[in-house]
Amino acid sequence: MSDKKDLKGADIDVINQYTGEKWYYTDTVKEHFFKPRNLLLDAPDESNFDANGMVGSPACGDMMNMWMKVDPKTEKIKDLKWKTFGCGSAIAATSMYSVMLTEEGGMTIESALKVKPQHIMMRLGGLPNRKIHCSVLADKAFQKTVNDYFRKTDQHDRIITDGARVVDERLNITDKDIEEAVLEGAQTLEEVQKKLKVGVGMSEESVTDIEQLIRFYAEKYYG
Repeated sequence: MSDKKDLKGADIDVINQYTGEKWYYTDTVKEHFFKPRNLLLDAPDESNFDANGMVGSPACGDMMNMWMKVDPKTEKIKDLKWKTFGCGSAIAATSMYSVMLTEEGGMTIESALKVKPQHIMMRLGGLPNRKIHCSVLADKAFQKTVNDYFRKTDQHDRIITDGARVVDERLNITDKDIEEAVLEGAQTLEEVQKKLKVGVGMSEESVTDIEQLIRFYAEKYYG
């Protein structure tokens, strides 16, 4: 028996050299890895999209960048493109996710936000346990993209702030938004404000709090 098959004769795709753990990938996962849907290889024309969101950092590991086109009358997602530095499982999961949100005329933003990583897993037929986090990457990138859409369309009350501390209540900007701005290269109040407009017209105490967050994350990631 080949060492690439288990006791039942099933193909094993990966064997962890340290733990001996066996990983299996479904045909659907392989299809979306080798032929990913909605993947962008070149820099996109930003004018073709209504919103953009990025999570992660290429310096720290997995990163996902996503672009979305929305029908302003129905809020249906007409197009969803993406790029990633992630692994094969992240590519397959995001490919499937982009299909789910745009098939059959596109989901509304409200419906798309109800799609969870486990729903992606079901459509893929599962992922190895160590790769489940890859389906979360697409979900987080989409939430970031939707928040960008809400900001650009002045729907600040709809911005998703789960698990984060709001530092600018008018714009629903959180400490996580500050962290991501710093990860994207902003390291001063002025640079962060160019991205988020955070703190404009706020009290000196609030602005000082924002500056402290910027310094904290700048030191955390850049030393």
